[in-house]
Amino acid sequence: MAYDVVVIGSGPGGYTAAIRAGQYGLKTAIIEKDPKLGGTCLHVGCIPTKALLHTAEVFNRVKHGEEEGILCENPRLDLKRVHDRKNGIVNRHAKGIEFLMKKNKVDWIRGRGVIVGKGQVEVLSGRDAQVLETKNIIVATGSAARMLPGLKPDPERVLTNIEILSLERIPEHLVVIGAGAVGVEFASIYNRFGSKVTLIEMLPRLVPLEDEEISRELQRYFRKTGIRCEPGAKAEDIRVTETGVELDVTLASGKHEKIAGDALLVAVGRRPVTENLGLERTRVDLDRGFIKVNEWQQTAEPGIYAIGDVVAGTPQLAHVAAMEGLVAVAHIAGKPARPVNKNRIPNVTYCEPGIGSVGLTEAQARAQGYKVRVGKFPFLANSKASIEGLHDGFVKVVADETYGEILGVHIIGPHGYELVGEAVAAIEAEATVETMMHTIHAHPTLYEALGEAFNAVYGLAINA
Repeated sequence: MAYDVVVIGSGPGGYTAAIRAGQYGLKTAIIEKDPKLGGTCLHVGCIPTKALLHTAEVFNRVKHGEEEGILCENPRLDLKRVHDRKNGIVNRHAKGIEFLMKKNKVDWIRGRGVIVGKGQVEVLSGRDAQVLETKNIIVATGSAARMLPGLKPDPERVLTNIEILSLERIPEHLVVIGAGAVGVEFASIYNRFGSKVTLIEMLPRLVPLEDEEISRELQRYFRKTGIRCEPGAKAEDIRVTETGVELDVTLASGKHEKIAGDALLVAVGRRPVTENLGLERTRVDLDRGFIKVNEWQQTAEPGIYAIGDVVAGTPQLAHVAAMEGLVAVAHIAGKPARPVNKNRIPNVTYCEPGIGSVGLTEAQARAQGYKVRVGKFPFLANSKASIEGLHDGFVKVVADETYGEILGVHIIGPHGYELVGEAVAAIEAEATVETMMHTIHAHPTLYEALGEAFNAVYGLAINA
């Protein structure tokens, strides 16, 4: 059977591209080697992790309910039920994606896709194989967790984002290497579940891609809640023992220390899944395994596009993969499209306190030559934050002094990953600080803090 589009991979980028292609009336197939659609994000990434984070938030509130007049003696965590709920959410959404394929007349071909020639994709499934003819191929095979040299994941002691989602116990001491989004989210989960947590990061600060003030605030909060944070540290020798793991660590101070835990989470980034795809038969250019594309997601091989985590220079975020999928399909279909603007991509981290950001950090704005004005507003002065008992954090607006252009917004605090939505819309609409100062914010709400931060750019915040 001949197709207009064949998508290899069914993560957020792949299934979004396939659905949009179906909506445009293109004859479309999606190839997935796993038994269910949805990819890493749905099955061992975004969705199950956030389900655990939600449970951790609820459990923490119950443990400290006396502050709100809710008395609950000796609350316990039933980890099996926690996993059952998480798995139920995942399975429900996997079935939802399968339904959307049928609704949009997308053929789901089960197996592993390999590019075997111009416009040809072979699908391998067990001993069977079939070749699909297609005008266009979209590579959306995603990424996999990187592992430190000499280590192999196992179900109990050496963990990646996959194994830790199925732990049947709460580790007494969880050691986490890597303080990016994955590392700090699981540190936040297991700290609230009751584990002792040690967080090791080779770079000088936690969440190193965020604004420096966000990093400092997260470290301050983590340490306040009992998470040991060691930025600027290096784990030089990791040994698996009968009871867990041991690490020789050089701290930022130069001091050497032996750290022992009963479980280790390795969260040191992700590698592109581009091996065994048949790319060597094409003119597709690679950069350390990542696929090079232009603004329309086209590779150097006509008719082959790439989206998501496999793309060189693309932030490894589900929502970016989805948007890149829409761009690629629009270009294939000859529909209006707009390339992804990397300065308008929201970054979100679902630890406690939550982080949401978009645009330039203060340091980036100054390095690019902007004359910068900064407005900050603390959640301590926000009424809704007081009601929720979540006072930590702030909103920070980075703006251009000359024209009032909003260069970046950085949030750490209650539901920061939700609140950033207003900032993303403002920057996408090219609103100025003055526009947002005149935008009425409902009271009492958490997002009032954004309105106050915009006012604070000119020293006009009311409640601080």
